[in-house]
Amino acid sequence: MPPAPGPLGWAALALGVALGPVLAALSVRLPGGTEASPGPGRIALFTLACPALAAWSLAAHPGAGGVLGALLAWQLLLLAVLDAEHFWLPRLLTVPLAVTGLLAAAPLGPEALQARAIGAAAGFAALGLLALGYRRLRGREGLGGGDAYLLAGGGAWAGWTGLPTILVISAAAGLAAVAALAVVGRRPSGAQPLPFGVALAAGAWLTFLYGPLGG
Repeated sequence: MPPAPGPLGWAALALGVALGPVLAALSVRLPGGTEASPGPGRIALFTLACPALAAWSLAAHPGAGGVLGALLAWQLLLLAVLDAEHFWLPRLLTVPLAVTGLLAAAPLGPEALQARAIGAAAGFAALGLLALGYRRLRGREGLGGGDAYLLAGGGAWAGWTGLPTILVISAAAGLAAVAALAVVGRRPSGAQPLPFGVALAAGAWLTFLYGPLGG
C-alpha cells in the first residue's frame, strides 16, 4: 500500500482539482472554439483526471518527484486532448513542456541537466528529420510539425536515454489504436491522419514515471 501523501502531495492533489476546470476551458478556447465555456461533462472529466494523474505520479515517486510528475502529466493531458480532437500540438504548449523539463532537472546537477538538454535536442531532431525524409520521399506530410516539439519536451523530462522507450511505447500505442479501430470496422486508410501526439504523450509520461526499458 503506497504511503499517504505528504504536505506537498496533498497540495498537488488539491491543485489538480482546481486545475481541472482551467484545462477544460483551455481545451476548447485555445483552438478558437466558439463555445463560451466547456460543457459540464468535459469539466468533470478534467477535474477527475488531473488529481488522478497526480495521485498516480505520487504513488510512483513520493515527494517532490511526484509533484513534478503531476506537472508533466497536466501538460501532456492538455496536449493529448488537443491533438486527439484537432490534430494540433501548439508551440504555445510544447515549448513550455521542454522548458519545464529542463527547469526540473536544474536542481539535480549539471549532468542531469545536460542529459535532458541532449534529450530535448535529439528528440526534436529525430522526428524533424523523419518528417522531412517522409515529405521528400512521399510528397506529403507524414508527421505533424508539433510531434517533433512534443518529443523534444519528452526528452527534456526523460533525458536522452529515455527517447527510445518513449518511441517504443508510442509506436505500440499507435498500433494498438489502429488495431482497435480495425476491430470495430473503422480501419484508417493510409492517407487518414492519426493523432500520434496522444501516443507520444503516453510514452513520455510512462517513461518519466518508470524509466527506460531495461534500465
